[in-house]
Amino acid sequence: MILRQLALAIGLLMGLVTSQLPEFAQQYRQRLGGAIDEINRMLAEFDADAAAVKLSREQGVERLSANPDPLASQRGARVREDGARAARLERQLSAFQTAGPVGRLGVLAADIDPRVASRAWSSFEPALPLTLEGAVLAFLGFLSGWGLVRVAAKPFRRRVRPAGSGVRV
Repeated sequence: MILRQLALAIGLLMGLVTSQLPEFAQQYRQRLGGAIDEINRMLAEFDADAAAVKLSREQGVERLSANPDPLASQRGARVREDGARAARLERQLSAFQTAGPVGRLGVLAADIDPRVASRAWSSFEPALPLTLEGAVLAFLGFLSGWGLVRVAAKPFRRRVRPAGSGVRV
């Protein structure tokens, strides 16, 4: 009896948690777009500064990277990293846009950006699973939690012998 109640409670908890995955993915996508916009803004400023002295972005980065001043060389490395990160985040956003509802969770899991995810998590607000995707994930989460408890408890269950199988004296 206690096992069934525990399995039900953990199943419900897992259902609630997994039903929030689509909402977290949606809030992550919003943050992703904002991160891309901000990185592109900073890169555009750098491009404008480089163009003012008749350099391309790559030429400006090379000049900064080769500079013996640590501040300048670190700035060159940062611009190069920002360019690579912007390209990666834009690929992820594109993958989100072409993926179906459940596929978006795969995109999130495959290439999550820790900085964007951390910011999304810090302001995450749960939502009711009113979409089909949320309801399906809530049900799958419930089944997985319930099933895990049942499987984990199986070795500890007492075996009940059927009536009439005992020894008669």
